[in-house]
Amino acid sequence: MGSGLHTQDFQLTPPLPYWEDARANQKEYAQALDDCDPLKSFRDQFIIPSKKDLKRKLLAVPEGEDTSSSSDSPSIYLCGNSLGVQPKNVRKYLDKYLRSWAIKGVTGHFVGHDDELLPPYLHVDSAGAEALAPLVGASPKEVALMGTLTGNLHLLLTSFYRPTAERYKIIIEGKAFPSDHYAVESQIQLHNLDPSQALVLIEPEDPERPTLSTEQILRVIDENAADTALVLLSGIQYYTGQYFDIKTITAHAHSKGILVGWDCAHAVGNVVLQLHDWDVDFAAWCHYKYVNSGPGAMAGLFVHERHGKVEKGSFRPRLAGWWGHDKSTRFNMDNKFVPQEGAAGFQLSNPSVIDLTVVTASLELFKQATMPALRKKSVELTGYLEYLLTKTPLDPSDPDSNSKPFTIITPSNPEERGAQLSIRLRMGLLDKVLEVLEENGVVVDERKPDVIRVAPAPLYNTFTDVWEFHRIFLQACRDAIAAAR
Repeated sequence: MGSGLHTQDFQLTPPLPYWEDARANQKEYAQALDDCDPLKSFRDQFIIPSKKDLKRKLLAVPEGEDTSSSSDSPSIYLCGNSLGVQPKNVRKYLDKYLRSWAIKGVTGHFVGHDDELLPPYLHVDSAGAEALAPLVGASPKEVALMGTLTGNLHLLLTSFYRPTAERYKIIIEGKAFPSDHYAVESQIQLHNLDPSQALVLIEPEDPERPTLSTEQILRVIDENAADTALVLLSGIQYYTGQYFDIKTITAHAHSKGILVGWDCAHAVGNVVLQLHDWDVDFAAWCHYKYVNSGPGAMAGLFVHERHGKVEKGSFRPRLAGWWGHDKSTRFNMDNKFVPQEGAAGFQLSNPSVIDLTVVTASLELFKQATMPALRKKSVELTGYLEYLLTKTPLDPSDPDSNSKPFTIITPSNPEERGAQLSIRLRMGLLDKVLEVLEENGVVVDERKPDVIRVAPAPLYNTFTDVWEFHRIFLQACRDAIAAAR
C-alpha cells in the first residue's frame, strides 16, 4: 500500500473499536487482528480453494505441476453460508471407515478396532448425536443425525402438525426458504386444507428493510392465536441474515398454546444455540453450510425431550422406520414398533455411515474451537466488514463523500445477525459486480436481482479476507457504475 506500516506497528487486543482507530481501513490493521486471533490456527485445518483451482477445467493435477507453489494464492472464500470448505481431517476419518468396511464387511456393524475414530456402524449414529448435541444446546437424546433438511421437516411436521377444526394454521415468514414454504404448503394440502386459509405469511412492513422485528412476529402470533396450530420460522433468515429471537418467540407462542419449530440451517455452527433451554419443540437443519460437511451432507434434527418420551407403549405419533426402533429389540423383527427414547426414535432407515463419518469429522473441530469462542470471533469479523463497508468512501479522491451504490439489509445489531451481511446493490449492478469478484477469486453468494450475501466463517476466514473482499468489492462497484453509464 506504500504506507510504510507493518503489523508490528499495531498494538491490538480484540475486540477492537474499529471506529476509534483511523488505521482500521489499512491492510496492516487487518493482519494485526489476525495475528492476535486465538482461533487463527483453525484456518490451517481446512482446504481453501485457490484462485487457480477455481478456474481449473480438470480435477486431475497436470504432471509436473507444483501444487505447493506460494504463487497459487487462496481464494477469498466468503460463502460458508451456502457451502463450507473441506476440513482436512475428513480424509483421515474416511480412510478409517473405508479400511473397516474393507477388512470387516458386515461384521463392521458390531466389531470395533483399537485405533477407530468412530464406533462400529450399529452405534455410529449415537456417536454422531453425542458430538452434535453441544452445537445446538441439547442432550444427545434430543438430537439425531439423519436424512436431509426438507425430508426431516416433513417427518417432523407429520408428527407436530396435527390440525383440528379449531386450530389448523401454520405461521411462517413470507420469504422463508422456498423448500420450507413448499414443505409447509404441501403438509397443509395433505390434510385437505386450503393454504390460502391455513398458511399465514409474515411479510416485512417496509420492502426497503426486509427484516421482521420480534414485535411484529409476536403481533402476528397474537392475531392468529385462536386458530394456529404451529409456528415454523428460520433461526437465521437465509436472505437477510437476520437472527430471530428464538427464546422470546418460542415462549410467546407456547403461552398461546401453539407448538414451535425452527429451521436452523443457517444457525447451526453459526450462533450459540440453546434449543433445550429455550423450550423449542422441534428443529431441523443441514450440515453443509457452517458445519462444513460437504454438498447435501446428512442433516440433523432436534426433538425436545418431552416429545420423545416412550411410556408404557405410548409415544408421540410419527412416521416410523426400523432404525427408530428400540435398539435392544430392533433385530427381533416382530413388527411391533417401540421407538427409542428421544430424537433417535424418529429415525427411519439405517444411516449412511460414510455421510455420518464426514459430519462427525467436522464436528471434531467445533469441539476443539467451542461455539462461544467462534461466535465471539464471528461478531468481530462481521463488525469489521460492516465498518469497512459503511465508513470507507467509494471514491478515494473524495474522502468526505459517503454516497454508496449499496445498502446493508442485515440488522446492524450483532445480536440480531449471524456470520452474514446481505448487501443490496443499486439495480442493474449485480452482474458486473459478480464478474469482477469472480475475476479476483472472490467467492460469495447472489440472490437476484440485487443482493449478494457475504459470510465470513470464523473457523477459517480471516480479517485479512474481509479487508481484501472490501477492497475488491469497492472496485467492482466502481467498475459496475462506469459500465452502466
